[in-house]
Amino acid sequence: METGAKLYSFGYTNLKTYLVTFLFVAGNIVFPLLCHMIPNGGIILLPIYFFTLVAAYKYGLKVGLLTAMLSPLVNSFCFGMPAVSVLPIILIKSGLLAVAAAYIARYSGKISWVGILAAVLFYQIIGTAIEWMIVKDFFVAVQDFRMGIPGMLIQIFAGYAVLKAIARI
Repeated sequence: METGAKLYSFGYTNLKTYLVTFLFVAGNIVFPLLCHMIPNGGIILLPIYFFTLVAAYKYGLKVGLLTAMLSPLVNSFCFGMPAVSVLPIILIKSGLLAVAAAYIARYSGKISWVGILAAVLFYQIIGTAIEWMIVKDFFVAVQDFRMGIPGMLIQIFAGYAVLKAIARI
């Protein structure tokens, strides 16, 4: 199912870029805090990526990348999660998600759960390969696929629902 939508691409000199980014970073702070109240909630639900996906898909690469980079850094600095040791991997995966979501939205011009699925699979597969190269432990690298399937499903289906809900604004 596909839905036409207003999709944007704000530049770095546009004030809207930073206002929208602030809102999505705030979402990426509150949602992980809520998820971390559940045992292993961060590992299972992968909440730090949710609003990055929505930001990049709806508002383009610049808002997506700012959200992808600022969210983990602010969360780690203020709340200690993600741990500093995993920040590089989280930042890489967040960046990959922002690039994939923005690219798919820009070239399809519509909201599609298949497009969102493609963005999620792209960042997870490429991110897992990069993580494996960095940590040199396959079992650790595939953790998102071992435990984070619920989070990926939330990203795909709730991401689609949120994007559809804000499609006309």
